[in-house]
Amino acid sequence: MSALSVKHLLGIKEMNTQDIELIFKTADTFKEVINRPIKKTPSLRDITIANLFFENSTRTKLSFELAEKRLSADILSFAASSSSVSKGETLIDTVNNIIAMKVDMVVMRHPYAGAAKFLSKHIDATIVNAGDGAHEHPTQALLDTFSIREKLGDLKGCKVAIIGDILHSRVALSNIFCLQKVGAEVTVCGPPTLIPKYIHELGVKVETNLIKTLEWCDVANMLRIQLERQDIKYFPSIREYVMLYGLNKEILDKLRKQIIIMHPGPINRGVEITSDVADSSQSLILQQVENGVAIRMAVLYLLATHLKN
Repeated sequence: MSALSVKHLLGIKEMNTQDIELIFKTADTFKEVINRPIKKTPSLRDITIANLFFENSTRTKLSFELAEKRLSADILSFAASSSSVSKGETLIDTVNNIIAMKVDMVVMRHPYAGAAKFLSKHIDATIVNAGDGAHEHPTQALLDTFSIREKLGDLKGCKVAIIGDILHSRVALSNIFCLQKVGAEVTVCGPPTLIPKYIHELGVKVETNLIKTLEWCDVANMLRIQLERQDIKYFPSIREYVMLYGLNKEILDKLRKQIIIMHPGPINRGVEITSDVADSSQSLILQQVENGVAIRMAVLYLLATHLKN
């Protein structure tokens, strides 16, 4: 198999296990490339990619832009705050104007769930979902799973805990889909108010006790509290959240085994995770950032094969 089964990367849910394995194998190759003295490859020299970010982003936006430059693509970058969207222009009009400039691929982050899928049905370009509301963030899940695979090898039976604000997290949902497709077991942990009501129907375990969760897992992926998506109070105070769900070195040292610590960023140091944990030898946080470039290079490269056929 040398091509993905999907034309767009809208979410992990729509991909199969072979797609994920192909992305990982391709990312292995690109990781070698970006660690060479000359880090560029001409793979996408004739491809034009538009980065449309209707929501604030630092890591994801920079990671995609760097991946595109490493592949020698031509790049258009767009920020909604400084565009005609602020004047009332619709999403389709905005994108159609960009497509009229002969853009081949669109990488889009949008505050509304389903925006990437909606766009894929209305324009003739390949769409990569860089996060849609609280729905999915597929490339983050791919780089998280790739990072675990790199550290532990075979992921079948690997126990991964996703801890924190599950309710508002697109990272959590995409990670659940991706980890299950490669054979890992998943537990979600957090305050009952921040765990979606029917999430057990996805085949995950639900736990509200942090220590029990950490004793069970091989990997703990810590999520931040997404206050910007919360219109009501889901717990009494940040101080109480830290007492019950904040991960610190003292807790880690009391465990009977060493576990891997991950975080998709941005980190709220001293809330969901302390600096001595984030910067410890058990942390894969910086490896996640590095692997993000390789994974996004792989995704763009593989999706571009549909453009050339």
